[in-house]
Amino acid sequence: MHIHILGICGTFMGGLAVLAKQAGHHVTGCDANVYPPMSTQLAAQGITLIEGFHPEQIDLAPDLYVIGNVVSRGNPLMETILNRGLPYVSGPQWIGEQLLSDKWVLAVAGTHGKTTTASMLAWILDYAGYAPGFLIGGVPLNFGISARLSGETIEGAGKESNFFVIEADEYDTAFFDKRSKFVHYHAKTAILNNLEFDHADIFPDVAAIETQFHHLVRTVPGIGRLIVNAREESLHRVVQRGCWSDKEFFTDGKESAESDWHLVLQEAENFDVYFKSALQGTVRWALNGAHNRMNALAAIAAARHVGVTPATAITALSEFVNVKRRMELRGEAGGIKVIDDFAHHPTAIATTVQGLRYQIGQSRILAVLEPRSNTMKMGAIKQALPGSLKDADLAFVYGAQSGKDALGWDLGETFEELGDKVRVHHQLSTLVADITQEARAGDHILVMSNGGFGGVHQLLLDALALKTANSH
Repeated sequence: MHIHILGICGTFMGGLAVLAKQAGHHVTGCDANVYPPMSTQLAAQGITLIEGFHPEQIDLAPDLYVIGNVVSRGNPLMETILNRGLPYVSGPQWIGEQLLSDKWVLAVAGTHGKTTTASMLAWILDYAGYAPGFLIGGVPLNFGISARLSGETIEGAGKESNFFVIEADEYDTAFFDKRSKFVHYHAKTAILNNLEFDHADIFPDVAAIETQFHHLVRTVPGIGRLIVNAREESLHRVVQRGCWSDKEFFTDGKESAESDWHLVLQEAENFDVYFKSALQGTVRWALNGAHNRMNALAAIAAARHVGVTPATAITALSEFVNVKRRMELRGEAGGIKVIDDFAHHPTAIATTVQGLRYQIGQSRILAVLEPRSNTMKMGAIKQALPGSLKDADLAFVYGAQSGKDALGWDLGETFEELGDKVRVHHQLSTLVADITQEARAGDHILVMSNGGFGGVHQLLLDALALKTANSH
């Protein structure tokens, strides 16, 4: 089958394209902006890319158009598809029907931690010999790719794996399907990692998101299992609406009557794993932060549902390498480290800063934040942002004043409670200059954004290197 993908350069749709190609389909696609790294990754797979959404693309005569949620009414190619009555489907529905219908799907849902937890789970299953397929919104460094149909298929080792790990997003499916993406995956194992208000562009409040999460719960079969964060009142409300599957709760800290799984922190970042009060083993690794320990506990519990012993999962996690853009060291210049993180929500920002603080002790943290997500740009959760940076020594906040990434609120007013601890910038060049002037040997510059941030990481490294050279 020839499928033509509209919005192919997004992380999800790009992963879909790779999976479709591996499944034997002829794949082409288009997007408004076709540029590396996604363009080069797709080209390496033999997938033809077209820049723009010109109506003439219907001359390709594909059997089906697969529509990404970046596409809206008024898109010239989409309007032509509608006017001519050509066949189309959303990306999540196509994956659910064409690739996942015969798989044991393990879905990872939550406001935060989906990418990391899905990566941990895929690695545990792979380590245990399950050779799972996966579609993850990042690049797990244990694999070096964000999507594959099956480990065995890629390696040519015969029958493909029956297991598939997918990052299950609550964002809506397409302009013609306002259900969350995750209802299309028909998960048998579902992790509910956390649930907070986000995506203010499509959800009016947290109750609306809870409703979508309950739609996911409704799709899990009776022989399935929910792995639920016991600390989240929002998830308790979701489950209390009705649950027809087995469920296990997990928590950090002390054992509780409602939690099947809990952990106890040991030296450094290592922690003991308990199931039903019985010690299962100790995770020994280099990751830091309470959020990663909870992610790991959820992954261990989910893997157990498909037959992986906790002991095997614990051993696998000792070899887990985090995802790109999750506390990723981008370089060092003049004794100053530049770290990249995808944090895009106040809770994730606070957790990231706290985790770095725990790791480096009294060394200075220079936090650099770009509020860039749709929710951030709308200002729906702006009041929580200053508090999320409290563990940093200095904060540099950047926001464009015009263009598609412009904020709808005043940065200076929002962050004024931080006083001299915060610097607000609207130009990338002045931001880099200010940070470079302030930074000194031993500092950690923590850059947080869910976008490319204008390549600020390399700009900082270059400027810091020049500063060091000029000082000698």
